[in-house]
Amino acid sequence: MSLNIMTSKEVTRKVFNKEELFILDVRNESDFNEWKIEGENFQYLNIPYFELLDGVEEILEKIPSNKDVLVVCAKEGSSLMVAEMLSEEGLEVFYLQGGMKAWSEHLEPVKVGDLTDGGEIYQFVRIGKGCLSYMVVSDGEAAVIDSTRMTDVYLEFAKSIGVNITNVFDTHLHADHISGGRKLAEKTNAAYWLPPKDATEVTFSYNALEDGNEVMIGSTAINIHALYSPGHTIGSTSFVVDEKFLLSGDILFIDSIGRPDLAGMAEDWVSDLRESLYTRYRELSEELIVLPAHFMIIDELNADGSVTERLGVLFAKNHGLNIKDENEFRKLVTENLPPQPNAYQEIRQTNMGKINPDEEEQREMEIGPNRCAVR
Repeated sequence: MSLNIMTSKEVTRKVFNKEELFILDVRNESDFNEWKIEGENFQYLNIPYFELLDGVEEILEKIPSNKDVLVVCAKEGSSLMVAEMLSEEGLEVFYLQGGMKAWSEHLEPVKVGDLTDGGEIYQFVRIGKGCLSYMVVSDGEAAVIDSTRMTDVYLEFAKSIGVNITNVFDTHLHADHISGGRKLAEKTNAAYWLPPKDATEVTFSYNALEDGNEVMIGSTAINIHALYSPGHTIGSTSFVVDEKFLLSGDILFIDSIGRPDLAGMAEDWVSDLRESLYTRYRELSEELIVLPAHFMIIDELNADGSVTERLGVLFAKNHGLNIKDENEFRKLVTENLPPQPNAYQEIRQTNMGKINPDEEEQREMEIGPNRCAVR
């Protein structure tokens, strides 16, 4: 039978379209349990590669013949070898190009809305990591918000739609992934914006993103209003774009809220987090479409693969926005938290400019699931 390659983009379409897929993951059990490719109609079999070195005969009856079968490993090599063994046994299977490292880095652009005076806003879904970044486009110019380190994706997309990137923003100092903001700004000669309260230790120059900032994108009336909303970090800043969209950074997600402990300041920042969510956000229009910087679970994806929801709906349905007792809220965001992101201290130092790991080291630092939220 034949042996086929499946790309991360092709797997992403299967996630978005809720298609069936059988995944044979040949990584170690601990790696699989911590982080895997998720899809609503995906089935899984985890058999570590070393258990298959003598052959695949014992698992043949576990492999379905009526759906696509994808073999997955960390970097590709092991999955290719297992896929070849299965093919020799007469099965038609795929292996994931680039393995889980490629899955971690794939970005899928999704249009999430039009702007009042022309222009659009796009969400870049980092499906394997749960990161969300944005491009606001108007009159030939673009702003990128919360860029990942895979900056070529934004450059190529901007070129494909005929716009120049003129402004790059980070809503806060990220701790779970390496920001591509500075690099993207350098490549495009764009202005780079960062909240100054998160930038006290950075080693580079930046534009201070502060409450009340308005930045024009293009010549049309596209205002990006900075809304100081501390809690996840002391400098966390949200944006209201075109009076339609609320880019909430890591403060508010669709099914959860941001955690305040990644700078070691949970007890100090929990009051700021509550103030941002329960007072500042309550003053905003409930018609705003919330565009967060992360998603936590695959169920947060809409039918088109985007991650969005009206603010009023979140006020009604998001548990983190409906805890009346302050002590109960404090317990939620300071106790029994999920594990902290892999290498989050090193990621923070990288984003401050204090260390400069090479490309492979950056990949290793980011491997694993999104862990910015509490539910």
